[in-house]
Amino acid sequence: MTVPAEFARPIAIDTIGEGDRMIAIEADADERRRLAARFALIAIDSLTARFAVRRDGAAIVATGDVAAQVVQACSVTGEPIPATVAEAVTLRFVDDLAAGEEEVELSDDALDTLPIEDGGIDLGEAAAETMALALDPFPRAPEAAAALRAAGVFGEDEARPFGALAGLKAKLGKPS
Repeated sequence: MTVPAEFARPIAIDTIGEGDRMIAIEADADERRRLAARFALIAIDSLTARFAVRRDGAAIVATGDVAAQVVQACSVTGEPIPATVAEAVTLRFVDDLAAGEEEVELSDDALDTLPIEDGGIDLGEAAAETMALALDPFPRAPEAAAALRAAGVFGEDEARPFGALAGLKAKLGKPS
């Protein structure tokens, strides 16, 4: 199975039956450090996941939760911002993702689908991706708004239509 080395937890599908198999995983300090680098985080203080894994026809279904404590950098100031992830997850692993190349409309309750590779699934990679997707992509520290205002960037609630043109008009010395 080809998996990223940061937090690999491969499970051979021939060890998974029709009933639920409970699997708990936890990233160690080195794995958390490498995942933090991969996802551009300041730190990952903890990353755990619990899954109930079972067969569903030719597919494997994993249901459970992913929990993490991370430190992100504020997207404006770079300040450290602690964040908590507590994400319920249901994944479907299938043997050939390319088999259904046609576009399919998914419902809100559709499962995330991942590949079965070399006869196995990787719950570590699934947990790592779930954690990363649950994080705020643009975290902001409390001081971010003041830093943006100081740099001349206004929020939508502060901007006025034609506000930039009024400033240009003033610079040109034309009366309103």
